[in-house]
Amino acid sequence: MPNGPLVYRQRLLTRITHWVWAVCLFFLMLTGLQIFNAFPSLHFGKESGFDYNNAILQIGAVDTGGNLRGVTRVLGTEFDTTGFLGVSDGEVRAFPAALTIPSKTSLATGRIIHFFFAWVLVGTLALWFVASALNGRLRQLIPGPADLRALPRDIADHARLRFHHTGEYSVLQKLAYASVLFLALPLMILTGLSMSPGFNAAAPWLLEVFGGRQTARTIHFLTMVALLGFFAVHMAMILLAGPLNEMRSILTGWYRTDGGKDV
Repeated sequence: MPNGPLVYRQRLLTRITHWVWAVCLFFLMLTGLQIFNAFPSLHFGKESGFDYNNAILQIGAVDTGGNLRGVTRVLGTEFDTTGFLGVSDGEVRAFPAALTIPSKTSLATGRIIHFFFAWVLVGTLALWFVASALNGRLRQLIPGPADLRALPRDIADHARLRFHHTGEYSVLQKLAYASVLFLALPLMILTGLSMSPGFNAAAPWLLEVFGGRQTARTIHFLTMVALLGFFAVHMAMILLAGPLNEMRSILTGWYRTDGGKDV
């Protein structure tokens, strides 16, 4: 654990939006899986259906002599996923009830909750961008030339689990957070809007940018998977770098530094 002085690292707005985004992404992911269950297949292109062989992921079930077997196909390769994907608790559904909101099959309810938290995410993200541009926080997340020169050392330090507790983000942290804030979340929002018939009528060009509704849906899903991977790495880094210090930072804003000593 670091034994240096406390520094005020996280502004109040950053802490509030962090937790709002965490709640939003939780509900968006689980309601998104509920929506996915209504059509458990991902495609590239403008159309999909029985006459199109453009699926990259399909989750379903087959009847093998009276027994249901869950089957997941990825790029044409078939996997038996009975008990988790395709068939779970004796029920045919792509993702099991434990991973969807609501747990029962209800596309309408899933969509209502999904859209509510999507707009909360959009609003808080816009607020954060404006405030961070005004207070200089935005510049702190964009890696500069000095950061990129320090990238090899930062990768080596993380590989050896040597973490530097300072008042500034490391280059790997900047790259990770910038990827989420400037790429992944905007991409999720834009692909989500491109799947809306109402928004298509107002801005048909957006659907063309993504090459059709099915391609936008696939990108939307894959971006969610990438965000889930970010969350897993994020939690692992919190545990490895000192969870009490990291949690104090995101709850109170105050962060204990090394005081010139590497940990």
